[in-house]
Amino acid sequence: MLLLVPAAVIGLGLLVGEVNRLVPLLIFLPGIIAGLGSVAQTTAASVWTVAVIGAVLSLEGEGVGVDLGAMAFAAMFGVWSVLGCRYRIEREEEVSRLRSAGAALQRQIVRPLPLRTPDVVVDGAYEPVEEDATVGGDMYEVADTDHGTRVMIADVQGKGLHAIGAAIALLGAFREAAYREKSLIQVVQALETAVIRHNEVARRTGEPERFVTALVLHIDASPDVEAVNCGHIPPYLIAHSRVWQPDLGDPELPLGLGRLGSRASEPVRFTFPQKARMLLCTDGVTEARDAGGAFYPLEARLRSWARRPPPGLADALLADLHRFTGAAFSDDLAVLTLRRTTSGRS
Repeated sequence: MLLLVPAAVIGLGLLVGEVNRLVPLLIFLPGIIAGLGSVAQTTAASVWTVAVIGAVLSLEGEGVGVDLGAMAFAAMFGVWSVLGCRYRIEREEEVSRLRSAGAALQRQIVRPLPLRTPDVVVDGAYEPVEEDATVGGDMYEVADTDHGTRVMIADVQGKGLHAIGAAIALLGAFREAAYREKSLIQVVQALETAVIRHNEVARRTGEPERFVTALVLHIDASPDVEAVNCGHIPPYLIAHSRVWQPDLGDPELPLGLGRLGSRASEPVRFTFPQKARMLLCTDGVTEARDAGGAFYPLEARLRSWARRPPPGLADALLADLHRFTGAAFSDDLAVLTLRRTTSGRS
C-alpha cells in the first residue's frame, strides 16, 4: 500500500496535469494505515508520506513556503495518525482482556451443556442479547443432590449485563439451597430471600430493584416431576407425537415480589414419561418477533418436530429462531431440553 497508493496518485496527477494538487491527498494514507495496521506501520507510513509529498512538490517547483507548509501539515496528520493507532490498539487489547474475563465468568455462571445426572440428561442453548456479552439476565442451573435432581431456569428483569448482579445472587442461592434443603418449597424460599436481599443492597446504592421469574423442578426416580412456577413459562412436553404443557395451576409471584402475595407457595406435580422430552425456555424465545411483528410460533414448531425431534433440539430451535427473526433478538434467551436417563437413580 505504501508504494501502490503514492504511485496511483502521482500517476493520476501526471495524467491530468495536476500532480501538485493531488499529491497532498496522500496525507490521508497514514490515517488508513492507523485503522488497520500497527504503530510501527503507521509511523513508517507517516514518514514515507512526508518524504513523498516533499519530493514531488520540490520537483514541481511550488516554492519553499508551499513545500514546507504541506510537509508540516502532513507531519502533523501523521503524528495524529500514530496516536490514533496507539489508542485503537490499546482499546482492542482492553476489549480482548474483557472478553477473556467474560468468558471465564461465563464458565463459572453459565455451565456448558450437556449436563448429566442419574435422573436426566440436560442439553440446551444460551444467547445473551447484548453484543460482545457472554452472560446476560437469563440463568439456568442443574444440581445433582442426594434428594434428586434440581433444575432451575430463570429470567432476571432487565437485559444483559445490567441484570448480572441479581443473576449471580440467585445462582449462588440455588447452588447452596438445592443441596441443603429436602423440600423444593424450601429451595424456592431461599431463592426468594436471596433476591430480596439483593434488592435491599441495590436500593441503598441507588440501583434499580429487580424481580425474577423462575421455574424450579425436582426430578427423581418417580414418574412425576415436582415443580414450583414463579411467574415463568410452563414447560413443554414432547412424547408420542404430541406436544403439551402440563397444568401447573396459577403461577406464584416472581421472586422478589413474594411479600405481596397472601398464599403460601405449593409445589405442583406432573408426569414426565420415560421417553418424553421436556423443553424449558425464557421469554426471549416466546416473545421473539419477525420483521412483520409476528411472535415466534414455538408450540407450532414443536408440533412439527414432535414425530422426530431433532437430535439437538435446543440448537435446532435456536437456529430456527435466527431464521425467523433475522437474528434481531430483543432479549436474552435460554433453552433447556431434558430427557430421563435409561438407568435411573439407584
